[in-house]
Amino acid sequence: MTEIETKPLPQRFPEELVTSALFLLKRLGMTAKERSFDAYNEAGLHPYHHAILAVLDEGSLATQGAIADTLGYDKGQLVGLLDELEEAGLVERRRDPADRRRQLVRMTAQGRKTLERLRRLSSQLEDEFLAALSERRASTTPHAAPAARRTAPAELPA
Repeated sequence: MTEIETKPLPQRFPEELVTSALFLLKRLGMTAKERSFDAYNEAGLHPYHHAILAVLDEGSLATQGAIADTLGYDKGQLVGLLDELEEAGLVERRRDPADRRRQLVRMTAQGRKTLERLRRLSSQLEDEFLAALSERRASTTPHAAPAARRTAPAELPA
């Protein structure tokens, strides 16, 4: 029987990928998402909950449809997330007196306290994540930040 020689996979990414701004941004995004989900899960919530509470904080009252449209969430998915927030006492829903087909959503006082806690968590995650990006890494990939700015949507600050 003939034995096939296999090469072990390299323990680092190929140079072609390490010098690719798109590859690096994708890896950063995936890592940030994983860390965020883990930290929010430990806090008993989800980043999607944070986003909903932040939208509600912008205005005192919103319809379920407006929240879904603002965040780009599927309306069915949003209902489940709002159910979780309502069960936790963070939001309350009621029928719109002007249109009984619509649900109005309002953040509760407990929701505001939770939003402040989630903001601190988010800030901590950002600080920890960005601290891991060393000066050396930033200097070896100077094209990454300008490339990210060039491809960012116009409404985001450069």
